Amino acid sequence: MLHDLLRPMILAGALLLVAGCASDSPRMALPTPTRGGISDAPRPQETEAQQRQDAARVHTQLGQQYMQRGQLERALEKLQTALRFDPGYVPAQTVIAVLYDRIGKLALAEQHYRQAVKLAPDKGSVNNNLGAFLCRIGKADESIGYFKKAVSDPFYATPAAAYVNAGACLMKLHRAKEAEAQLDRALALDPGNAEALFQMADAMVAQKDYFHARAFIQRFDALGKPNPAALLLGYRIESQLGDRTEAQQYLKTLRDQFPDSEQARSLIGEAKS
Repeated sequence: MLHDLLRPMILAGALLLVAGCASDSPRMALPTPTRGGISDAPRPQETEAQQRQDAARVHTQLGQQYMQRGQLERALEKLQTALRFDPGYVPAQTVIAVLYDRIGKLALAEQHYRQAVKLAPDKGSVNNNLGAFLCRIGKADESIGYFKKAVSDPFYATPAAAYVNAGACLMKLHRAKEAEAQLDRALALDPGNAEALFQMADAMVAQKDYFHARAFIQRFDALGKPNPAALLLGYRIESQLGDRTEAQQYLKTLRDQFPDSEQARSLIGEAKS
């Protein structure tokens, strides 16, 4: 019953990463004493390494802008140029991984996600990105370690995202109790996290704790962002609790708002049988 929100999380992490990665400004030169007083010495020129990183930063930002406009071929050109200037520039590695992921070149995406982690092994965002990618492509067992690494970064701005991803991935591995613990941490940090609430309800269902599952799906419903997977889960929960009226309400909402969804078709067929 999982629904896949891991892809948007990867992209969001990548875009946030780029925003704060401008190179350090060169230090100001101190005035140079002369016999006539103090004159201003010229500022030191940027080193070649700084110039290359600046160029990589500019091309990465351009590539990201082209991606946002849907001009993916132009974006790829800019990102490849960024990496020619500075292969060690982590945001370029991350954004090009997102692009390759988007166009279905998963082997190249994985290569760049891994390179970003190699370059910044303690950074929360790059570890979360790689973990979420690995989970989505069927390498769930490997992904868990990257989520743990992500949340161990004290400067990681959005650890709740990594906890949610870890919980969702553990559900794919049928480890509901462990998933519950990760999702509980996510909700402690962000009580209104929609994905965490959905995944927690799913984890409760997996443990046949339908009463607590209802509480979490109701909190999800209160956010006013219904989706087919959550409506299906709500239907299952209410059916297990014997509340036919509420179950039918989930079915009606699913049929009215998402008539062409796979979940709607499955439930309509089930209701007719």
